[in-house]
Amino acid sequence: MRIVLVGPPGAGKGTQAAFLAKNLSIPHISTGDLFRANISQGTELGKQAKSYMDAGNLVPDEVTIGMAEDRMAQPDAANGFLLDGFPRNVSQAKALDESLKAQGVALDAVLDLEVPEDEVVKRIAGRRICRNDSSHVFHVEYSKPKTEGVCDVCGGELYQRADDKEETVRKRLEVYHNETEPIIDHYKAQGLVVTISALGKVDEVTARAMAALGADQK
Repeated sequence: MRIVLVGPPGAGKGTQAAFLAKNLSIPHISTGDLFRANISQGTELGKQAKSYMDAGNLVPDEVTIGMAEDRMAQPDAANGFLLDGFPRNVSQAKALDESLKAQGVALDAVLDLEVPEDEVVKRIAGRRICRNDSSHVFHVEYSKPKTEGVCDVCGGELYQRADDKEETVRKRLEVYHNETEPIIDHYKAQGLVVTISALGKVDEVTARAMAALGADQK
């Protein structure tokens, strides 16, 4: 099964992608992982991406597309994949269409995780991270520490990252609406979009997604 996962920041795409990929026995291909792998391995595309990133510029679509095409050509993706964070705009979506068409394959579905904007802001702006270990994550409403501002695990100080502040979250949502959301209409025209609510517990959303994709959950 070949799937594209879309949704606003804070929709839980990364979490759902990992569970769905495991349930469907396909690789989870995220843009972040592509960039890290290519840069760490020193590939030509990685070098190009790093030069743009070091200069504080956005990586051009053709570089991102090249990385995605290389990854989708790997043996473990022969029977399908789940794309997370790519395509990010209509130009990338059209390039993906052409790439898959050239291989004689096509997407099976575009899974759209729907979350109300106010909930997105609440989810992200409420996050608090431990200064000692960023894997220790709490939330002022959904996962409160026993003592306010103190990590339950190591006693470190909890803080709000700059990109989690409400003003920044709303700017990220604006970018999503302007750049990424239009790909949903692009794929709706192809009859590929399956929209589900991303509200509720993680396992509930996963079950909802698997049902929408017509797949059995392991």
